[in-house]
Amino acid sequence: MNHQGTSRRQFLVAGGLGTFGLATSAPLTGAREEGELPEQKFYMLLSCGRIGVKASFRESVELAVKYGFAGVDPDAGYFARLSDDELKRLLDELKTNNLKLGTAGLPVDFRKDEATFSEGLKNLPAVAQVLEKAGVTRLSTWIMPCSDELTYLQNFRSHASRLRLCATILEDHGQRLGLEYVSPKTLWRSQKYPFLHTLSETKELLVAIGTGNLGVQLDSWHWFNAEETAEDLLTLHNEDVVTVDLNDAPRGIPLEKQVDSARELPAATGVIPVKVFHEALRKIGYDGPIQAEPFNAALRAMPRDEAVAATAAAMKKAFAL
Repeated sequence: MNHQGTSRRQFLVAGGLGTFGLATSAPLTGAREEGELPEQKFYMLLSCGRIGVKASFRESVELAVKYGFAGVDPDAGYFARLSDDELKRLLDELKTNNLKLGTAGLPVDFRKDEATFSEGLKNLPAVAQVLEKAGVTRLSTWIMPCSDELTYLQNFRSHASRLRLCATILEDHGQRLGLEYVSPKTLWRSQKYPFLHTLSETKELLVAIGTGNLGVQLDSWHWFNAEETAEDLLTLHNEDVVTVDLNDAPRGIPLEKQVDSARELPAATGVIPVKVFHEALRKIGYDGPIQAEPFNAALRAMPRDEAVAATAAAMKKAFAL
């Protein structure tokens, strides 16, 4: 999930298949010995917002360096306040510290009324331009899996129309847009009309939008709640995946009672088969960021450094599986 615009936490509290939908899992290019995995290309990113840590962009950089992360979330607002020379110095600093910029949140709320959407869309080109100057090529957003007002088809058409306009603007700036499906049954059954909440449904929306710069935001939590498998992930290619969230699920809770806002740090419980998830990402050659998104009350209550240290330890454990 992204943290510009409306976050899901805030929301809960108040023709051709193109690149997507490969009908079968095609053999991977470059045959390997059975059991041999490709080299890991993805990297561990610190996303302070996702772990409930309040930090400025500069503070997030310091924390990432201190605890061994390889990237940080972009901050378009902060970048916009910098002169060209200041931005260049910042990017040089990130390079010196071996830090990459991850995925920015789509700053357009397409889930509400037309006026709200139009206002966000009007501001998108300026944000995209700032991110382009910083070298940010990935943006993402999440899809609410239900509605009290719109039927599935009405909702699908609205999403396709509005997100097409967003994706077209981003394409002008060399940027890709990833869509995250949200899968807990407790959420998509909570309103009158269920909406898309699986990878296959998300692919259908991407095809309907039809621009060439679309992908998915994968999340191990939603992959698990959708009862998907490694085979589902292997229908994707590296260019189909924009960004990835990683987490675990609480023990002792049936799948139909898992709640989106209560998760665990990656590899904390073993309920979600993180190793299977990671191996599939390695097989498709995914080379982008992976960040923890645990929505965990105990983690949010920790002092900042302690929370970041715990997240780093969990991510390193998960990566080593």
